[in-house]
Amino acid sequence: MKAIAFFNNKGGVGKTTLLYHVAHVLAEDGHSVLMVDADSQCNLTAYTLSEKQIEKAWEDTGNSIWRAIEPVARTIGDIRNRAPTAVRTNLSILPGDLLLSEFEDLLGETWNSAKGGSEAALRAQSALHRAVIATAEKAKATIVLIDLGPNLGALNRAMLSGSDYFVVPVAPDLFSIRGTENLGSKLVKWRREWDQANAAWTGSGLDLPDGKAKFAGFVTQQHNLRNTSSGMTQGWQLFGSRIEGAVQENIVDPLTPLHQVVSHTSPGFELCKIPNLHSLIPYSLEARKPVFLCTSADGLKGAHIEKARDSRTQFEPLAATLAGL
Repeated sequence: MKAIAFFNNKGGVGKTTLLYHVAHVLAEDGHSVLMVDADSQCNLTAYTLSEKQIEKAWEDTGNSIWRAIEPVARTIGDIRNRAPTAVRTNLSILPGDLLLSEFEDLLGETWNSAKGGSEAALRAQSALHRAVIATAEKAKATIVLIDLGPNLGALNRAMLSGSDYFVVPVAPDLFSIRGTENLGSKLVKWRREWDQANAAWTGSGLDLPDGKAKFAGFVTQQHNLRNTSSGMTQGWQLFGSRIEGAVQENIVDPLTPLHQVVSHTSPGFELCKIPNLHSLIPYSLEARKPVFLCTSADGLKGAHIEKARDSRTQFEPLAATLAGL
């Protein structure tokens, strides 16, 4: 089983939409996939499940990510082991929960003690990792895709620490370039501190994450297609051409000495480009299915039907790359 986080500390780059579509492609290709909504905004959960299903996941006996770690957050026990919600063949989800944000304070408060080897603190820091592993085992998942919020807080530190790889979705704009600037340095700091926590732990029976997530590459999204060498409009290309250098300097260079960069042949670590799907996304959200599975029954008309069907090819290269990691 491999866990792959989709992460950028800059929001609004289409991260959740990308994960959702890639997950469906992987599932259709025969991989057993678990989606994990670790963003307290719960956008992936809202995209995937009906309100009735979400309400059930949030009940006291529910299977949301908060219910999984609630005993740890309330310091009354350890993680709960509950099955994920089935979405379709080969695909399930560990639903998100608005209450997950309450766990952030405890993670912040116990971090220094965890680095000192405190078992209680390490149980808190590793709770999300252990909950995801337990849920993946119940789902018999071979690939876990984790949706993270756009920040560099304690929740994301805990989730990234247990991931094997991470992908950075970006938009060709100034904000995405700026968003890479402190990403690598923060990951280097987290790796150093997780090494300290693991070295301090002398007990047994506790599955601690190693904090060594590898950078798999970035995905450029939301650009407008044009018949140019870059495939972008001139305005988008202005910033799009700068992303590669920013990723190299701010992510690849700091993580390479730690062996936390995947070696591959993609130029400049760009895994693929996903163009702006514009008005097709609302149909997808309403139908709770990926764009490429939407049809006239979901309200599509005319050329939109063919465009929606053909959109699957946009996500296939990334799905193949992730499956091959």
